[in-house]
Amino acid sequence: MTETIINLETVNPIEFFGVNNGKLDILKKKFPLLKILSRGTQIKLSGSPELVGTAKEKIDLLVQYLQRNGNVSENYFEQILGGDDVETVDHFVDRHPNDVLVFGPNGKTVRARTVNQKRMVGAVEKNDILFAIGPAGTGKTYTAVALAVRALKNKMVKKIILTRPAVEAGESLGFLPGDLKEKIDPYLRPLYDALDDMIPADKLGYYMSTRTIEIAPLAYMRGRTLDNAFIILDEAQNATDLQIKMFLTRIGANAKAIITGDLTQIDLPKNQKSGLAKALYILKNIDGISHIELDEEDVVRHRLVKAIIRAYEREKNEEAGSRPDAVYRPENK
Repeated sequence: MTETIINLETVNPIEFFGVNNGKLDILKKKFPLLKILSRGTQIKLSGSPELVGTAKEKIDLLVQYLQRNGNVSENYFEQILGGDDVETVDHFVDRHPNDVLVFGPNGKTVRARTVNQKRMVGAVEKNDILFAIGPAGTGKTYTAVALAVRALKNKMVKKIILTRPAVEAGESLGFLPGDLKEKIDPYLRPLYDALDDMIPADKLGYYMSTRTIEIAPLAYMRGRTLDNAFIILDEAQNATDLQIKMFLTRIGANAKAIITGDLTQIDLPKNQKSGLAKALYILKNIDGISHIELDEEDVVRHRLVKAIIRAYEREKNEEAGSRPDAVYRPENK
């Protein structure tokens, strides 16, 4: 039996322990075989030498993160505790200013927060086309938009094109009043939300008015050649085979493209097939095209989103039984 006391005097203990000790409860669940007591600015660990040492290492990481950032969400708290591989640990410990993708309004910093989001950054630097596939909340779209904004600010491209298929997610918007733009905007709102986090309102308005940044439905891409542009196709699981082919063949000189999608959330009519899985399969061995698969470990929304994704995945596997999975799962490269 080993005991050790860790002082938290260099950080806000309330921020470490969480509201109603919510983060402390996460720590206790991570190390159920340890006796963990908190008092004031101290944590006392009691248990086997190996477990006490591991828990102390994780707590030291959390303290370093808090010293650098001032706060830590429950999701990050859980990620740091669960980061057993070197990449995850390095991501939180060795974070340098050049990890920032974009400095947004009011000093907000936008970073690649998880291991696979960081892989997205590396993949875009080495390839001209990237498929980023994963469930909701894993930061696919947000990271892609941040990479596009960074490229624009660094004058690597002259414009950003953001597009989505205008497919209704289980409900009809056709009855809504307004012109075509007003009817389509709800589909594109997540892209606007990401841009709002990264570009001041007046500058964003200027970019939109000069078409330096363009947000449009996928159908509007037909017939165009997009040179010197950073292009993002979001929600690509709702694009047909012909639509994805059309999009990919729009890419011109000095252009980069990111295609994001979630193969578990296809909203196409039953008589239409998603073209995303096919594109992933037939384009997987082409130089210059990279594939990153994000999973529940990349979820950066509420901590319960991760649990929800896992629950649905379990239910899906139980229904499938011993049937082979029909969905193509790319290897990260």
